[in-house]
Amino acid sequence: MFDSLLIEHCSPTLAGLKTANLFGLACSNGQDISKHVRQWDTRLNARGVQCRQLYRNKNRALVLVYRPNRLANDLQRPGVAAFLSPLGYDCNDLNGALRHLGGRIAQVGDFPHEIGLFLGYPLHDVTGFIENEGRNCRCCGCWKVYGDEQEAKRMFCKFQKCRQVYKKLFRAGRSVLQLTTAVKI
Repeated sequence: MFDSLLIEHCSPTLAGLKTANLFGLACSNGQDISKHVRQWDTRLNARGVQCRQLYRNKNRALVLVYRPNRLANDLQRPGVAAFLSPLGYDCNDLNGALRHLGGRIAQVGDFPHEIGLFLGYPLHDVTGFIENEGRNCRCCGCWKVYGDEQEAKRMFCKFQKCRQVYKKLFRAGRSVLQLTTAVKI
């Protein structure tokens, strides 16, 4: 079951098209989601992908699947540290930043706006969402776009096509590992 969730929600990251994807799953108190996450993290590490339980309460867990090198680079983009630092993030410490994000989710009780930066969204779209309180976007797909609409639409189509192809290949018998693009060094 966990592997089908990875394909459904994380195909663009597995394919190397996107920095990260996040998905939630319902769980009961006795369910050991972290065991599945650790197992998949171990399997995906050789391909340059990590899997992390970002947050958990008694009803659901949030799992982040990400490319750590790409995420570390994203956090170094111009303006990102200046945006995240006042919120308590250290953009030079990826694991610390991810722990802090999990804490912010627990504190806010929902997704804090900055989560978009951890998912590879452009800074101007994250700040545009905040400034416009989620209204007045140019277009909406995987996120609300306030900047380059054409580039965002191109990426949304790419992500959708990837998801469709990966689901088809997975149903035909390809494994998650076979569908995970290795890091190019």
